[in-house]
Amino acid sequence: MRHIISVLIENEPGALSRVVGLFSARGYNIEALSVAPTEDPSLSRMTIVTLGSEDVIEQITKHLNRLVEVVKVFDLTEGPHIERELMMIKVRAVGKEREELKRTTDIFRGRIIDVTDKSYTIELTGDGAKLDAFIDSIDRASILETVRSGGSGIGRGERILKV
Repeated sequence: MRHIISVLIENEPGALSRVVGLFSARGYNIEALSVAPTEDPSLSRMTIVTLGSEDVIEQITKHLNRLVEVVKVFDLTEGPHIERELMMIKVRAVGKEREELKRTTDIFRGRIIDVTDKSYTIELTGDGAKLDAFIDSIDRASILETVRSGGSGIGRGERILKV
């Protein structure tokens, strides 16, 4: 099963490498990883998307909690949460393709963020299924480059990750 694990970690050199090292040493795969400082500059929030059974996720959580730099670990998928991913995709857009790509982008509530005479760069946010659906809805041969951030998430309502 896919899990989104949020980790509050001390914002210091080497903390990220220790978390990644923990995963690789135990043979766990990281599907997506994002890290950025929080409202408290001494802390960073790390979002890890990984696959595993409940037992594997429990082991990952226990190992993360043992790291000195880790302040708090929270599995977002254990309750209601909001997940988003950012994708920027550069597509060939010439002739009649331009209007069709613009229409498709509007349907998926994306934005064209760069235009040249031969291409569009489109920005989309949403869950992974939405981004995959956009890719499936356009001609794959027209895709020049794709960049995806991986999932980020936040708990709904009163569920917060704070010290």
